[in-house]
Amino acid sequence: MFRKLICYSKPLGLIAILFLILIPDSRAQIPTPTAPQLYWQKKERIMFIHFAPNTWTGLSQDDNSLPLNRINPTELDTDQWCQTAKLWGAEMIVFVAKHSGGFCWWQTNTTDYGVRNIPWREGKGDLMADISKSCDKYGLDLGVYIYPGDKTWGAGLGSGGKTDDPTKQEAYNKVFRQQLTEVLSNYKKVKEVWFDGSCVIDISDILAKYADDAVIFQGPSATIRWVGNERGIAPYPNWYTLKKEDLATGTAHALHSDPDGDAYAPLEVDVPFLMTDKHHKWFWAPDTDSQLLTLPKLMEIYYSSVGRGSVLLLNATPDTTGVIPASHVKRYAEFGREIERRFKKPIRAVSGKGNTLEVDFGRPTTINHAVIEEDLAKGQRVRKYVIEGLEDNKWVKISEGSSVGSKRIDAFQESKFRKVRLHITESVAEPAIQKLAFYHIKIRPSSMASKVEQQPVQVGGWDRQTFNSEWEDFQLDLTPQFIDKVGQFELRFQLISHDRESKGHGLEFEDVTIQMYGADRPADIQATGPNTFMINYSQHTTKETTQPVIFKARVRSKPARSVGSINIRMIHLN
Repeated sequence: MFRKLICYSKPLGLIAILFLILIPDSRAQIPTPTAPQLYWQKKERIMFIHFAPNTWTGLSQDDNSLPLNRINPTELDTDQWCQTAKLWGAEMIVFVAKHSGGFCWWQTNTTDYGVRNIPWREGKGDLMADISKSCDKYGLDLGVYIYPGDKTWGAGLGSGGKTDDPTKQEAYNKVFRQQLTEVLSNYKKVKEVWFDGSCVIDISDILAKYADDAVIFQGPSATIRWVGNERGIAPYPNWYTLKKEDLATGTAHALHSDPDGDAYAPLEVDVPFLMTDKHHKWFWAPDTDSQLLTLPKLMEIYYSSVGRGSVLLLNATPDTTGVIPASHVKRYAEFGREIERRFKKPIRAVSGKGNTLEVDFGRPTTINHAVIEEDLAKGQRVRKYVIEGLEDNKWVKISEGSSVGSKRIDAFQESKFRKVRLHITESVAEPAIQKLAFYHIKIRPSSMASKVEQQPVQVGGWDRQTFNSEWEDFQLDLTPQFIDKVGQFELRFQLISHDRESKGHGLEFEDVTIQMYGADRPADIQATGPNTFMINYSQHTTKETTQPVIFKARVRSKPARSVGSINIRMIHLN
């Protein structure tokens, strides 16, 4: 059987087919966001703050071994935290009030493992109160992460609050319900509640009473979902809908997305600020500046999260003095400035309803980016689109895609046109575009890198239906990426999320070849790592002389089903 991937370089379908799919089905029941979901999705950027005994021990999970008299963040400054958030455009802070070890940063009588028993402010400090006041001062919304489990009760990592000793369950349920009530009712009204790893304790009544304006991350009351990785990558296409029964599990993630689903729950992309290819840290540790995300990596994450219609939740790690280190603050500021430099001033921006939005620049204008935003109050309606430019009185394709949602950033090869248009070729109801903007962005290469890498371009993707455990033949048209270019190209099949109940995940490849210059040339493509291939393209071609460049292989899952994106970038060695 021949199976095609979700591909963004294929020619448009037959006119007759397009005619049919352009007619909106007024009978379609399109899930729409609640007011809290819509408010949250407009935030785009949120800052996570991890601060716990782990900050002193350097451990990813608190083992409760740290003497409490060592926790004394004498310089703690939540104003500085909020100032840092605003540097990179974050509009909310999600504070980790209680991590898996059970340490509580607010005044509570439910445990001895908390601020009441540390030297900081003589045991009278209340970090929830501090961050709440600072958020008000700087115009930021507040969210709270409160771990459902608690190691001191034997409800460990991934337990969702279930105690190892069943005889302790009822008592712990009362403790956690009291803790949740305190953080939700005694401080600034929160807009997001985080239950890491779901929650088995019934707290629906508490959420209804105190968090009616908040989105809920995981658990039976979930209204938003985990993306399925901590690398800053959202799937594309990125559908906000899924089946109600999947959402009700409390652990639904990107793998469960379904464009025809009957429940609405968008994805959040949580990312540590300290991360390399091999390691990442959610808490501060000494001598880790080498692990700070570089500016090019941060922009790559921005494109693959916000630019695919998700909300970016980027972490911050205050040190043992209670402030975010200066080197971190500098990097956040660089990130914020770069986003603003690229996207603050479009060449032209329009809005409108219907299948086609046209822009006339007034003169031939060079562009290489488009930003599309749907009016999400009406639901996610766009299914496929193409961006075109008018050349010799004919519309020619510049770029194409599928989902749009809150924001779709399309990066493409520099093109020069006087007129361009967004043409929506498939939708489930009349499209409502609240923003279509075009840009010409100069990408600055990193002077710190040993090689200068082009920003990755997404050329395809797969969902849980694309591959199974049987070998499937497929091909991927890469032709537009090779026009007027000669060099080495990295093609990567990037796993985003997978079925966590099955053993073995990822993809396997065999019979890999690349079609170039009119023939299959297996010698010009090599596997350089898991799901990664290097393509050598040595002959210069133009738009007029180019021949198809097609990746061919046999692929199967191993065996868990997964979702992922396929990206390509050109690599220049220094």
